[in-house]
Amino acid sequence: MKPLSELLSAITVEEIIGNESRTITSLESDSRKIKLGSMFVAVRGVNVDGHRFIPLVTLAGAAAIVCEELPERLESTVTYIRVANTAVALGFLASQWWGNPSRKLHLVGVTGTNGKTTTATLIYEMARMMGHKAGLISTVCNYIDDEAVPTEHTTPDPLTLNHLLHRMVVNGCTYAAMEVSSHAAHQHRIAGLRFAGGIFSNLTRDHLDYHKTVEAYLAAKKSFFDILPRDAFALTNLDDKAGPVMLQNTEAHRYTYSLREQADYVGRIIESRLDGTLMSFNGHEVEVLFTGRFNAYNLTAVYGACCLLGFDHEQVLVNMSRLVPVAGRFQTFHSPGGVTAIVDYAHTPDALVNVLGAIRDVVGNKASIITVVGAGGNRDAGKRPIMAREAGQRSDYLVLTSDNPRFEEPEAILADMEAGLDDELRQRSVSIVDRREAIKHAVSIAKAGDVVLIAGKGHEDYQEIKGVKHHFDDREEVRAVLADF
Repeated sequence: MKPLSELLSAITVEEIIGNESRTITSLESDSRKIKLGSMFVAVRGVNVDGHRFIPLVTLAGAAAIVCEELPERLESTVTYIRVANTAVALGFLASQWWGNPSRKLHLVGVTGTNGKTTTATLIYEMARMMGHKAGLISTVCNYIDDEAVPTEHTTPDPLTLNHLLHRMVVNGCTYAAMEVSSHAAHQHRIAGLRFAGGIFSNLTRDHLDYHKTVEAYLAAKKSFFDILPRDAFALTNLDDKAGPVMLQNTEAHRYTYSLREQADYVGRIIESRLDGTLMSFNGHEVEVLFTGRFNAYNLTAVYGACCLLGFDHEQVLVNMSRLVPVAGRFQTFHSPGGVTAIVDYAHTPDALVNVLGAIRDVVGNKASIITVVGAGGNRDAGKRPIMAREAGQRSDYLVLTSDNPRFEEPEAILADMEAGLDDELRQRSVSIVDRREAIKHAVSIAKAGDVVLIAGKGHEDYQEIKGVKHHFDDREEVRAVLADF
């Protein structure tokens, strides 16, 4: 429980009607969770406007209601707090409710189209290698030091997010890394958090079903850098054309990283293999257990961020060689007969280009690349033909299949992807709706030395069909099939 006055001190209030000397029993944005004495924040969501539920939460016993528009009928038992933006207010209220946990952590946020999960996870791992307790908020799983906490969204809602950060503080964590999705930034889920630093990886086409335009997508990413405090660091990819844009209005200390240009943190690829890469960071050579230029960018960002966090530079370099790939990110499997399979989360055109480019850099023309890929349903349909074309052009053989069709028909999604193939690409491709059969087919035609890429789902252990999540794990399927080859 908290005094209403303590909560209100965290937000900018435009108008208050009612008793300000109240004690609040819980803070909620879900009308179904309201109990006697609760504060309800009426957020205007993507699909539902919380203001619609003000009469219901009043009946349920809400003591205070935060809203952008006052209801026509005001109850004497309720204190009404009018603000300009309830989504922003919820972030600050949630932070205040849980004791402003982000201010007690060195919290680093990572945004960008690709690389968020790997970069955030490796910063978390590095902090623990340095002897610190640390937390992680990511697409794959949340962690409170070594305790795994299942995740539903890349960036949770403000109440869940601040509760997680609070638990990290209670458990002795002093560092935390988190993915900051464009949805979360646009919906103000990170409002009220204090970041020690922010990292930008890259910007390519994704989530246009939500943002509608690339410009709006970029603006959502940039808004994260715009809220960084003066004593934080802003670390951006100089090789991405959107990288410098992120720094335009930030008050944080500005730093850059690059694989091509002179920057504050420079990574270089010296030698590549499927099981690792010889790299240099600011001139210091390190053998890392990662493959591909995209991973070289992630690692250079990690190196820069860890240096900016104040970790010992020499120990950071030593630990770079000990870091391991994140589950479902360029995860390799080998058959007794010499076939290599790679499971990767690549689900955008650019991500496919990066992963396939990394494989081709290693195998050259000495072996074939066979790619299995699909596209999710009820998402940006415009990227489907582009994904198929990019995958087909960079593979020797392409297997189009189902991903998470959600509420769409898999055959319709595949038709969208097939539209991106010309006659030459169609001759060396096949469409197999059943993902299990598609993986089996790809492996069955591979010869010793060939590489089979299974892209799109990575760490996911389900397939979502008509609103139901069925267990399906690409890694399990690959292990089972490779055992026979």
